[in-house]
Amino acid sequence: MKPNSKILIIAGSDSSGGAGIQADIKTVTALGSYAMTAITAVTIQNTIGVKSIVGIDPREIFNQIIFTCKDIRPDAIKIGMLHSPKVIRSVLKALDLIKIKKIILDPVMVAKGGAKLIDSKAIQLLKLKLIKKVSLITPNIPEAEILTTTKILNNEDMIYAANKLIGLGAKNVLIKGGHLKNRNVRDIFINKKDIKIFDSKRYKTKNTHGTGCTLSSAVTTFISCGKTVKKSCELGIKYVNSAIKFNPKYGKGHGPINHLISLKVDKKFI
Repeated sequence: MKPNSKILIIAGSDSSGGAGIQADIKTVTALGSYAMTAITAVTIQNTIGVKSIVGIDPREIFNQIIFTCKDIRPDAIKIGMLHSPKVIRSVLKALDLIKIKKIILDPVMVAKGGAKLIDSKAIQLLKLKLIKKVSLITPNIPEAEILTTTKILNNEDMIYAANKLIGLGAKNVLIKGGHLKNRNVRDIFINKKDIKIFDSKRYKTKNTHGTGCTLSSAVTTFISCGKTVKKSCELGIKYVNSAIKFNPKYGKGHGPINHLISLKVDKKFI
């Protein structure tokens, strides 16, 4: 089977395999596309928490992006963990050179266990410069609160925060509603012309590690194949919802989801 598209992932590594680059590669591959990477940091973590974070030299992050794209030009780019201003500047410089139009930003700021993954100066640079460069930004509730200095308690607050992000230069915004204590999970998509609320069943499980990384990579994959941004969000949400439902129940803390949910194995291999 030939991959449907080529995707460059710029993000941090998760040693436990549930989030970060590992989740991104699994998602892109499971959905039928080809994943390339530029690693921004190496995290030492498991399902219980983050032990440490080792940043990659910003010059080497830049080189990973440029050298990879010179040989295999991606159809889309997914950006995850960018932990410092120097890293963000190196990524911005690379994006200016490679000129890829389809870019999805997942503004990773806090790990599932609560560990902070980005500093305040990096947050400001992300707001001032990077948001304007991307096709879609996909914050969860805590990330949207940090980016907009807004407290989010309900759907109306989500819409208000999304519009503030549009005001900062975002073209499309998908705020993920999993942190709100609603019976269902409501994710809200907004741009200057449209608003769409995606309603999904909430599953009672603590195994949701990497859902944000997975969703943004799934959306990137669908966008890279020619789907609209809104349709890609819908399909990405469905994929993640199924992956949560059929999670493998690994680990003692916030376990991973099931990235293989989209694959149908030929009977001759069973």
